[in-house]
Amino acid sequence: MDFSDQFPVLNNYTYLNTANSGILSRDVTAWRHAHDEDFLLNGSVFRLKKDEFLQNGRNVIAGFFNARAEHTYLVPNFSYGFNILLEGLDAPKRFLLFNEDYPSVNYPVESRGHECAYVPVDELLEQNILEALEHFKPDVLAFSLVQYSNGIKIDFDFLKQLKQTYPDLLIIADGTQFCGTVSFDFENSGIDVLISSGYKWLLAGYGNGIVLIKDKVAEKLYVSQKRAALPTEGFLKDRSTLSLYFEPGHLDTLNFGTLFKSITYLQELGIKNIEDKISQLSLKARQAFTERKLLLPAAENRKNHSNIFSLMLPDSKIQELQESNILFTYRGAGVRVSFHFYNTESDLEKLLAVIDR
Repeated sequence: MDFSDQFPVLNNYTYLNTANSGILSRDVTAWRHAHDEDFLLNGSVFRLKKDEFLQNGRNVIAGFFNARAEHTYLVPNFSYGFNILLEGLDAPKRFLLFNEDYPSVNYPVESRGHECAYVPVDELLEQNILEALEHFKPDVLAFSLVQYSNGIKIDFDFLKQLKQTYPDLLIIADGTQFCGTVSFDFENSGIDVLISSGYKWLLAGYGNGIVLIKDKVAEKLYVSQKRAALPTEGFLKDRSTLSLYFEPGHLDTLNFGTLFKSITYLQELGIKNIEDKISQLSLKARQAFTERKLLLPAAENRKNHSNIFSLMLPDSKIQELQESNILFTYRGAGVRVSFHFYNTESDLEKLLAVIDR
């Protein structure tokens, strides 16, 4: 299927950079224009049904991820949501983190003075976690489901087994490099809290994100802090404590509406279809990269990998890629490329042709 009409940027570039930023569709852009036109012509009137609009959007998100709408929260981005979550935990905690994980995961934990231990992210990632759990005995495991720098992806069956073995371990996951790439059942996963920005694989632009929380965890947040009684003003009468923390003030219907619209589009395409398309193309890419010895052992030797790859290429190839209108990111020690459902085998072949010449 050709997606270039819906995503016109594909006519100008070989877009292998969704791990850096997703792209907007024509339908989403048209909706955004109509939204602002409504604001332009009607002022405050266009916000009269905002509460219903936002709640319907939460329901869309909850349905997409099989989460509880009551504990689905709208946030500007992962970093905001994660910091609010950390403030709601009883402190201090013992955190198990990943070496060289995204700074927005590790730094907020470290800066609050929690005791931390770290596991190396390599081909033995799951074994490393088990060994660290045995020796460090953390209260919380916090990490990115897919590593932003090299695409290493944790085993989800392992997470479910981990939760069964360590039911009191709080598992917090950053889904920013994951959400929108596969069919995901939050309630039946081993994850207690999933937080994600919407601007990458969900294709929702900037300024929106989600927080999904299991019921048992929600009951334990912000219980030890001394706090005032809930507001009694009419426009806040139905708000819960957690919603007042995660969703303070006015929510932007443009940014969150973009997220709702984009998720609806992914649902129309079929998330299983998206998963299959990404999986097939990523498997071919991995085979081609492995044959050319472009991957680090940590990525090459794992049983399964994500749709993000860090390629060990010389600087001369970086310039050739740029001159060929191939969009990528120079991240860490390699060239990071990534594949979404709108990418094709022709995109991969073009990348390989530049690498091989």
